[in-house]
Amino acid sequence: MIIEKNKNKARKLRHKSARKKFSGDEKRPRLCVFKSLKHIYVQLIDDERGETLVSASSSDRDFDKSLYGGNKVAAKLIGKMIGAKATKLGIKRVVFDRNGYIYHGRVAELAEGAREFLEF
Repeated sequence: MIIEKNKNKARKLRHKSARKKFSGDEKRPRLCVFKSLKHIYVQLIDDERGETLVSASSSDRDFDKSLYGGNKVAAKLIGKMIGAKATKLGIKRVVFDRNGYIYHGRVAELAEGAREFLEF
């Protein structure tokens, strides 16, 4: 069990621990989530080659600027955006990396939006 007083340090330790167990490849990339207070970011990463295949965020140009990027509605839209971009590349299955965050709220909504296009 991880005991850390700093919330972000504890999240990073959880992420480091989880990354030992899974990684992404060309056929099944890693869908990595990062959230800040104002925005949410997601990437499809091929860990074997060490490159990002596709990314989407609430700060992108193609995201509707009239919406606030730090809520569940925006997270679901970002999930749909990354799913649509991934299917254009022929990617159907991914490994979901919640990056040490609890699977709740914005992270869960992003996953639900991506599940419309992708299989975890």
